[in-house]
Amino acid sequence: MAAITVLTPTGTLGYGFGDEALARGMALGPAVIAVDAGSTDPGPYYLGSGKPLVSDVSIKRELTALIRAGRQAGIPVIVGSAGGAGSGVQVDRTAALVRAIAHEEGLSFRLATIRSDIPVERAKRAVAAGEIVDFEAGVPLTGEMLDETVALVAQMGHEPICAALEGGADVIIAGRACDDSVIAAFPIWRGADPALAIHMGKILECGAFSAEPFAMDVMLGTLDGDGFLLEPGSLARRASVKSVAAHSLYERENPFRQSGPGHEIDLSGCRFEQVGDRQVRVRGARLVETADYRVKLEGARLAGYRSIAIAGIRCPTTIRALDGILADVREKALAYFAPAPLGVVFHVYGRDGVMKELEPETAVQREVGLVIEVTAGDQELAHAACHQISGAMLHYHYPGVVNTSGNLAFPYSPSDLDLGPVYEFSAYHLMKADSPTELFPIAYEDL
Repeated sequence: MAAITVLTPTGTLGYGFGDEALARGMALGPAVIAVDAGSTDPGPYYLGSGKPLVSDVSIKRELTALIRAGRQAGIPVIVGSAGGAGSGVQVDRTAALVRAIAHEEGLSFRLATIRSDIPVERAKRAVAAGEIVDFEAGVPLTGEMLDETVALVAQMGHEPICAALEGGADVIIAGRACDDSVIAAFPIWRGADPALAIHMGKILECGAFSAEPFAMDVMLGTLDGDGFLLEPGSLARRASVKSVAAHSLYERENPFRQSGPGHEIDLSGCRFEQVGDRQVRVRGARLVETADYRVKLEGARLAGYRSIAIAGIRCPTTIRALDGILADVREKALAYFAPAPLGVVFHVYGRDGVMKELEPETAVQREVGLVIEVTAGDQELAHAACHQISGAMLHYHYPGVVNTSGNLAFPYSPSDLDLGPVYEFSAYHLMKADSPTELFPIAYEDL
């Protein structure tokens, strides 16, 4: 087969890339521009709320550069997991930006949108048929959990994107998609080995994170019948065997298996070879089809409303007594607002705010930062409880106390901040699909 070059401009659309890197990358003659725009890493909020992960300002700025480059070169531009979570409202929001770009830049092209929203009733039928298995939720998916779900999507593989390419799309805005599939779709559509294309996609999906020095920047992969060659767009970076092989291990429990819809990629026979100073050649991935074609469901439910207070503590006696103070203040707050349920969490930064009970260091702290987090059934109650806790701590009396007030130093006024609705994952499971494209309808629009 003829070599196919894929240009991935950044690890997440809206997170930036260099103009020089894009220009040089385009000069290398890519056949497609493909980029991931989402993740579950930021949590379920963006799925539940429908709000975009990255601002419209950043998305439009980068899409303008990419669509302009794509139209000048006559190659497709593919975006996966639009808006962050890939929900229908986020696909529509991104598509609206594309229409504005076409109008402002005087460009004509065929736009395809691929939705990934799953009707709750469709998922409930799958539950009843025993066609859903746990992925990382730790519990079986039930009809009751689905009834509480406010947004439900599934990760598409490469097949719906290939179908949109077959339909003549120049720009594809896809809903929730496997990040590697977004990049692998075009080469597979053109006849490339799916195993090599998907492995290349997994390395490219983070942009130049597989280069040295790593960054949110342009990365290119050129795939042929024997393997693929990786190279950063910027001359200030290089691909090395170390950087590429290390990124092949990224987000992977098993270093030799890469799972996706309908397949597993066997990486046990992979080989990495340095080519010159800036390129790495990769060979050896092998695809194994699974018995069933399953897609990953991601659902979000409303868990309550959150208020926080941020404070600093400099008093050494307060720091020494802090565990007892927090336990007592929490117990009294729960009793004060009973029977209304509250979630109260303290994050002590500078001591164990990140690692919590797993923190191995026991050094004495001179100052710590405290985040008081309260979740309740409505915003008013969350705010009231948060203020009650911060006020109680401000003037808390404990054995050995020296000052009578001022245990906390607040950097902001007001000290208690309302963060709005809180979402949690209600579905994180694998569902059997009748076909790779069954759940992902495509709509076309000539701009």
